Amino acid sequence: MLSLNEARTYFERYQDLIPDFEGFLAHLKEPLPLYFRINELKCPRPQIVLDGLARQGVKAEPVPGFPGFYRAEPRDFPLGSTEEYYLGYIYPMTISSALPVFALEPEPGEYILDMCAAPGSKTTQIAQASQDRAIIVANDRRLDRLTALVANLKRLGVACVMTTLYRGEQFPFGVPFDKVLVDAPCSGEGRYRQGYEGELLYQKEGHTNLPAIQKGLLVRAFDLVKVGGVVVYSTCTFNPEENELVVDYLLRKRQAEVIPCDYLLPHHPGVTEWEGKILHPSLNYAARFYPHETNSVGFFVIKLRRLA
Repeated sequence: MLSLNEARTYFERYQDLIPDFEGFLAHLKEPLPLYFRINELKCPRPQIVLDGLARQGVKAEPVPGFPGFYRAEPRDFPLGSTEEYYLGYIYPMTISSALPVFALEPEPGEYILDMCAAPGSKTTQIAQASQDRAIIVANDRRLDRLTALVANLKRLGVACVMTTLYRGEQFPFGVPFDKVLVDAPCSGEGRYRQGYEGELLYQKEGHTNLPAIQKGLLVRAFDLVKVGGVVVYSTCTFNPEENELVVDYLLRKRQAEVIPCDYLLPHHPGVTEWEGKILHPSLNYAARFYPHETNSVGFFVIKLRRLA
């Protein structure tokens, strides 16, 4: 575990990528704001939730451009212990983690795979966006995480989801999907924050070859979607080896195009060169989100279409 004082050394390889690098380092000392989403599948009258939280001392303000999302104060309020949470009226999640589903643009009637779905924040967001009328397959490779996902589906009253237990890289072929979301396991650098004792929180340890896993997931997702279908790939890390280099691998293996997207949060284009390696030029249409500019978790999002 690193101390916050060592954060500069850890992140200095990204110094030319991260805008206002000093501002970024300073922002690591700030706790994450508290956001939640109102689940209109169970609570079509949001004011009921807002009034209930207000009676408990919570001030909730809508997030501009993010329908159904609210920022709550105080930021350390235990939303997960409220009646509104247990009734499935709300789902706490950061606003940047909602971006991949916005890019996916789910519609009623579509056949959609959430390849790395647990614990279900994006699966349930997809269900909401499609009015619980899509056909969603929520997959995860770990049974314990799938159990948490099923609990969230029940709590939020989602009926359009079936769950599967596969390694994403080995997900079986069948009827091609209209859309696939790959919110890939990653090093999570976009979540790093200072802890109470000055340590750098959320730092993941281990020697897993994440880029190899991510490439396997993305190629399989692409092969599972129909011609003309859409794949959204996202991580919550800054590392180009887990982001642009993974997508560059796909673009060199398969016939795919990158689809430009509009986002309401400040963002920067993907990199097209990293440590001397020249990458596919269309990676410029990827989006990088940095926590000191969005006041949320750092994220990477890219939208792809299958051409053949």
